[in-house]
This record gives sequence, structure tokens and C-alpha cells, in this order.
Amino acid sequence: MERFSDRKQDHLPSHFYNIKADLAEQPKPPLHPGTGEPLDPSALRAIFPSGFIEQEISRERWFPIPAAVLAAYAQYRPTPLVYAAELKKRLGTPAHIFYKYEGVSPMGSHKVNTALMQAYLASEEGVRQLVTETGAGQWGSALAYAGERFGVSVRVFMVRASYRQKPGRRVLMNLSGARVEESPGPNTEAGTALFDKDPDHPGSLGIAIAEAVETVLKNPASRYALGSVLDGVLLHQSIIGLEAEKQLAGLGLEPDTVIGCVGGGSNFAGISFPFVGKGLRGGKKAEFIAVEPEVCPSLTGGELRYDHGDSAGLTPLLYMHTLGKDFIPPAIHAGGLRYHGMAPLVSHLVAQGLVTARAVPQDEVFAAARTFFTSEGILPAPESAHAIAAVIAEARQAKEENREKVILFNLSGHGHFDIQAYAQ
Repeated sequence: MERFSDRKQDHLPSHFYNIKADLAEQPKPPLHPGTGEPLDPSALRAIFPSGFIEQEISRERWFPIPAAVLAAYAQYRPTPLVYAAELKKRLGTPAHIFYKYEGVSPMGSHKVNTALMQAYLASEEGVRQLVTETGAGQWGSALAYAGERFGVSVRVFMVRASYRQKPGRRVLMNLSGARVEESPGPNTEAGTALFDKDPDHPGSLGIAIAEAVETVLKNPASRYALGSVLDGVLLHQSIIGLEAEKQLAGLGLEPDTVIGCVGGGSNFAGISFPFVGKGLRGGKKAEFIAVEPEVCPSLTGGELRYDHGDSAGLTPLLYMHTLGKDFIPPAIHAGGLRYHGMAPLVSHLVAQGLVTARAVPQDEVFAAARTFFTSEGILPAPESAHAIAAVIAEARQAKEENREKVILFNLSGHGHFDIQAYAQ
């Protein structure tokens, strides 16, 4: 297939997949936060590298992966597609369960896929510093690693609840040279307004985004990097599904059900969008399940409308499922899923009936994680365990119906830095 390179990295996709090329109806465009009019992409140049903006607005089906990024990917990609034989045996199901294991990547999650691409684009444009937010720390540590590789410094605003729950991720970021601070904090206007009222405010991704964007707008030598939600990020993560498609094809299989957890939507989009696109182009139509926390249910409990991606209203208005920019989620252990909104493209597919949303409670998530750990021997991140909970439910349903099917899910990260969460 022409999108797979025949060079040294001939085992890797040579292009990212853009689902917008196959949509009959496009999502509603982002709006300018001040005027409410459709956003001119040039207005984003003060925030994002120009190369990222180009990818964000593109409708081309295939977007080439630069050689330097392919070389970085080749250190850990393709990630393994694993047949969950022991989990299948434990559940006594006729379903065949496969998982794409992104925990083998640097920093242990899928986030590094887009971090490397964004750091590369920034370095090519002479950006001196990338500023970002992070929930559980997976994205922050991924960007810190990528920034160090491509010579760009990184500053991270880490949601306070996770900053205190997950000190290991903070140490990992520091080891890569990143500056990490609690959010909300006293170093920005957006943070000070909340920090002065409550120094122990648990924070949220919306607040941390506001602090990061404010910092970038005040420093022309810096640019913002986001780990989920935006079309460009979802584009980068398509490498997961493209690899899985090729790996399953080598076994003569196609998935009947594709599952991923969702906070902002990037790892779910990464595993599912290539298969959604295949169905839209006339191929096999699978079932797609996006799994979110019951206490932060943007897809199952939010409204589909325009809203800001941050709490301060600095970012463009995105048409997405949202709980409202001022929503402060409980300090659950799946910090990477504590976001008030959902990626516009994921929201669009849910509204179109192409993706089913499901919310699960935290106790069910950790029970599923333990079942997976004791059967497959991998401790999943609490975020990824949401997908596992849905996988177990689907496998048990297949058992009740005595139906053989292929289930594919994204194990988006390991839980080695989440031991305290399991202990609690």
C-alpha cells in the first residue's frame, strides 16, 4: 500500500490519516473567541507553530510524516498488537480480544506520537519554548521528552490534583529538562484568581490550558502544544490504527468492535479513525465504543454546542460535547480524562451515529484493571482501564450470545506511575 514506506522504516506508515477527507459532512468550524465569527487560521499563529496549523485545517486524506519524526518513531514503533489469550480464557468468551500496546513508547503512553511531531514542527520554525498543560502527566512527560530530543525547552502547567497524586510523572518531566508547576498557581492571571482563594484548588485541564495559553500570548518566542482534542493531534495519533490495520490484516482479520477511552479523544481517535474511514469508503463497518468516566461525562452527559477549550475563554470556540468550561471534575485517579470537552471530530462522529459513547464508574474501572493485570500481566493506566471495562462487558455479552467476534482496543499507556492510585 502506497502509504507504507519502503525505506529503513518500511514497517511504519509513511503518512498520517485524516478522517476529514472521508466525511460527507464536516464538523462545524471553530469560532473566534472575541467576534464569534468563523476563525481565520492566521489568528492561531500567535499560539501554534504554522506547520501545526496547516495540519489542523487540512482535508487531505494522507499527510506525510517527516523523515526525522519517522526516525524517532522507529525507536519504538510499530507498537505490539497483542492477542489477549489469558483474558479471553479468564472470561470464558468466544470473542477474540486484541490490544494495541502503546505503553512500550518513551514515557509509557500514546501521547509521545503527537509530542514528537509537534516538537519537530516547533524546532523547524525556531520556536524556543513549548508551553502546555497536563492532567495525569502522560502528555507533559511526552512533550518534555520530545522537546529534549528536538532542542525545544518545555514548560508544563500540571493539574494540582494529579501533581500531588502522581509525583513520579513530575520527576520524569524534570529529568527531561521541563519546568513543571502546579495549576492553578500564582504565576499567571488565570491561575492567581483561583490560587488566592484556595491554594489547594484541585484544578482542571481547562484551567491549566488557560494558564498555558496566557503564558504563550505574553511570550512571542514560545508556542502552545496540546495533547488532545484538536484535529491535528488526532491526525498524528492515526499511526496507531494504521499499524493495527496492517497487523490484523497479516492475520487475515478485521475488527468487529473497536474500543478506546476518551478524555479529549486522541487515543480513541488514533485506534479507531482509520477503521471508521475504511467503513466510510465502502469497507467493513465495525462498531466503535468511546468510554469515559461516569463523573466527567462530556459525551454522555454534556451538551453538543460551542464552548471554549479553557476556563478563561482565551481559546477559540469549538463545537463539541461539553460540560461547560467552568466544570471542575472530581479528583479521580484517571487524571487524563478530567476534561470538560470532547474533540470536535469525536463529537461529530457520535452525533452522526458512527460512534457509541459509554460512561463507567471508577470502581468498575479499577476492577477491570485488576482483572487485566492478573490475566495479561500488564498494569494499565487508569485511563486505559476505562476501555478495558468496556472490553470485558463486550466479551461477556459475546459469551451470553455465544457469538465469535474480534474486539480491538487501545491500551494507551501503562500504570507504573499510578501505583498510589491503585493503593488508594
